[in-house]
Amino acid sequence: MSGDPIRLCALADVPEDGTNGFLVETDKGRFGAMVIRQGDAVHVYVNSCPHIGAPLDFKQGHFLNREKTHILCTTHGALFRIEDGYCVSGPCAGASLTPLTAETRSGEIFVTLPKPASKPAG
Repeated sequence: MSGDPIRLCALADVPEDGTNGFLVETDKGRFGAMVIRQGDAVHVYVNSCPHIGAPLDFKQGHFLNREKTHILCTTHGALFRIEDGYCVSGPCAGASLTPLTAETRSGEIFVTLPKPASKPAG
């Protein structure tokens, strides 16, 4: 599932200091992605809580708490650091969101998909 970067969206599709969600189509299926934009920084994660795998946004495309200091899982109230997806509070404390490597080129956001987990030999 990993390889060359794919276009996710236009930078303008994500409000400055805001968020948006997108559906990513791959040859292995589809999944949701969330984009958090803070000034020039763009953080992209798979839209799946490590606690139960549910999407984090109750209202589509809204991923931050009211103070805009953390990513919020609206299902159980878990809080994640924006910069690295690490869960600081909630039922999955100590776990992390799955990051997608993101880069911005010519006003477009591209992501590199995560490598599939390797299966143990046996």
